[in-house]
Amino acid sequence: MSRVIMLVIGALAAMFVLFTFILPLLATLLKVALLVAVVGVIVFIAVRVMSGSGSSSSQ
Repeated sequence: MSRVIMLVIGALAAMFVLFTFILPLLATLLKVALLVAVVGVIVFIAVRVMSGSGSSSSQ
């Protein structure tokens, strides 16, 4: 009977850690990665536009 009680307590503790620490951490990491990707795409497009406009005007 004590093994079942310890199993239930362990499962509750694992769910507490999962929902309190791990899932918010993963959500924050996903938001940061998305922000970095958006900034990278904006920089890529800006460099592409600047290099395209400079080479076309010099020809």
